[in-house]
Amino acid sequence: MMKICIDCDPGVDDSLAILFALCRPDIEIVGITTSAGNVTAKQGAENTLRILKLAGMEGRIPVCIGAESPLEGECGEFPYFIHGKNGIGNVELPAAEQKPIEMDVCDFLYQKACENEGEMTLITLGRMTNIAMVLAKYPDFHKKIKRVVSMGGTLHASGNVSPVVEANIGGDPEAADIVVQTPWNLTMVGLDVTLKTILRKTDIDQALGSCRQECKELLVFLQQEMKWYMQGAHRQNWMRECCPLHDPLAMVVAADPALVSTQKRITRIECEGKYCRGMVVTDLREQPIKGRYVEHCINVDSEKVLNTLFAAFQ
Repeated sequence: MMKICIDCDPGVDDSLAILFALCRPDIEIVGITTSAGNVTAKQGAENTLRILKLAGMEGRIPVCIGAESPLEGECGEFPYFIHGKNGIGNVELPAAEQKPIEMDVCDFLYQKACENEGEMTLITLGRMTNIAMVLAKYPDFHKKIKRVVSMGGTLHASGNVSPVVEANIGGDPEAADIVVQTPWNLTMVGLDVTLKTILRKTDIDQALGSCRQECKELLVFLQQEMKWYMQGAHRQNWMRECCPLHDPLAMVVAADPALVSTQKRITRIECEGKYCRGMVVTDLREQPIKGRYVEHCINVDSEKVLNTLFAAFQ
């Protein structure tokens, strides 16, 4: 059983990643934290609680609200054209009775790490603000984590918020630089592989036709929210009834690392510059810049990823 803690900003694609993890019998979610990104951290927590209720998991997984702004500067505008005003494609799920846990997000994350020391995989699907904050408050936090898998960054693919910058890293470069400099086992699942893994409307339609009975309501929800998300993909990438698989790919990679090929590189995050603030900088030279080795996903078996993703609902 793989124990995971999810740090996210739900977010249409976050919700698919969470539902995949909930439906995998070999994954146990020990906690979920939220930060601002696709929506506010508070709205992200509300979305998470409603998703847990939809999946029949209300009251079984604690949810904690985290940072509403990056380490430096302001939060900026939310990408409503991609995720909708409420973050889940403007789909209205029933409200949950479960409330977010009233606890500082740093204390919550550290507590979960201590309770599951050496066993917990930390999966980040949004900005890394919460993670940077807990590392500052609890310097031994990294020693308690088995592995970190982060959706973020790009090495060679074009960025999605600037020519060279991916949104999660660009939303808080200072936090991301702290995380990549931390001495732990970190895998970054960036645009180099997420843009190669295309989710089509027909994939969801087919999955809905063959899923387990208890998963039908989940896939109907995904089908509804993906309408808005795919419209955003059309506006941003000229895609038609399809979208890149960002956050869900990171979750699938955490569950099955063999679906991607990786390369370890000395890595830093650029924290200055008009056009490149938030850029992932790697150095392959014999005498590289000061930094730590981070594992970056280079290639992906996209067909197997989609099969693995939807197998959780069958």
